[in-house]
Amino acid sequence: MAWFSDSGYWLGRLVFQRMLAALYLVAFLAAVRQFRALIGSRGLLPVPDFVARVPFRAAPSVFHWHYSDRFFALWSWCGVALSAAVVAGAADAVPLWAAMLMWAALWGLYLSIVNVGQTWYGFGWESLLLEAGSLAVFLGNDDTAPPVLIMWLLRWVLFRVEFGAGLIKMRGDSCWRDLTCLYYHHETQPMPGPLSWFFHHLPRPLHRVETAANHVAQLAVPVLLFTPQPIAGWAAAAMVVTQLWLVLSGNFAWLNWVTIALAMSAAAPLWGRPSAPLAAPPVWFEVLVLLATAGVLVLSYRPARNLLTRQQMMNTSYESLHLVNSYGAFGTITRVRREIVVEGTADAVTGPQTTWRAYEFHGKPGDVRRLPRQFAPYHLRLDWLMWFAALSPAYARAWFVPFVARLLENDRDTLRLLRTNPFPDLPPARIRARVFRYRFTTWRELRETGAWWHRTEEREFLAPVGRSALHGRR
Repeated sequence: MAWFSDSGYWLGRLVFQRMLAALYLVAFLAAVRQFRALIGSRGLLPVPDFVARVPFRAAPSVFHWHYSDRFFALWSWCGVALSAAVVAGAADAVPLWAAMLMWAALWGLYLSIVNVGQTWYGFGWESLLLEAGSLAVFLGNDDTAPPVLIMWLLRWVLFRVEFGAGLIKMRGDSCWRDLTCLYYHHETQPMPGPLSWFFHHLPRPLHRVETAANHVAQLAVPVLLFTPQPIAGWAAAAMVVTQLWLVLSGNFAWLNWVTIALAMSAAAPLWGRPSAPLAAPPVWFEVLVLLATAGVLVLSYRPARNLLTRQQMMNTSYESLHLVNSYGAFGTITRVRREIVVEGTADAVTGPQTTWRAYEFHGKPGDVRRLPRQFAPYHLRLDWLMWFAALSPAYARAWFVPFVARLLENDRDTLRLLRTNPFPDLPPARIRARVFRYRFTTWRELRETGAWWHRTEEREFLAPVGRSALHGRR
């Protein structure tokens, strides 16, 4: 079938696959470093407890058949090794069938982790990585010209990511419609980056321009993805620029980077074609691609319908394999930033004279004099969930008390999730948590105090509690 493949997409495929493999690598490394404290046998939400109550068909995962912390670590390290090999070009150095198996293995390895990750893996970019990864299986490698159908399906994913995000904003918070959301967003987003303070202090008229430009980038530009080249390529390039703007202004794990990879697959044809046409793919590969395309089209019905409904849902998977999903972000913007500050003391009995020392997180704001750091595309799962917990205790009901219990034990794996442990020698006697209202300081306050944040206490989140009291609350 002459129409089936097009050598002109070779660079788009190359860039997309290498970027996607690099993001798989980051995701597996995050799993290796964080799983013991979050979902390990003694984690805050243990995998063994989850698989005991959730059937395999609802969350397909190898860990339904066997789980141990050692096995999970080995599984994750296999993902690290395989994704690193693909980044280095291993999938282009083997026959087509072997390359497909490598990509399928990456998808399967990560699916098994996501499906037992529970709250810690309940983010839209997990499904986005899996959906993009499932299509990468059918992109082929250097032995064949890229299949046109799959390249178009990558645009379909990109369209849903951007257009879905645009629609949910227009249907959501009124500040998107009156162009004032960015008066607050840079300050109140889940995890600010090192430039967020400066973005926040841009002139308000420029914030309105930013918001209007966002609507154009997410509601108008995505439609151009389905026009002929070079228009589609330039539309994708514009999306890359807007996503890089988001990378600079905050920390959103690998959401922006997967979106950039998808956009690069459509933009790369602008940069030229290979010197010689690539070989046409074998018939068996064409058949598999046709079947995969038909499957995606069938599964696209519910995500497409979701785009058209006023009750649009964001970041939703309609089947347990995360093959075709709905996306969206920030339909509602918080106007006030609240943070939970967790503190411990060595005093067995607390009172007005008690000395409390704070635990500092890697990415979550705490110390007012500490400039936020850049962590994306790495994902700090506990830090993100702490932001949600500050919005409502319901987000932390299942895991916060176990988290405090681990701090009272000086649990090594849990402390690895934190930047500082104020009790390195002996565990604290008691832990408390308070909610503070945070705001960025002004230019004048920064010069006078050296503080990037100003905070005021609002309420108690957890009253002082010791080890003995927690045994009855787990």
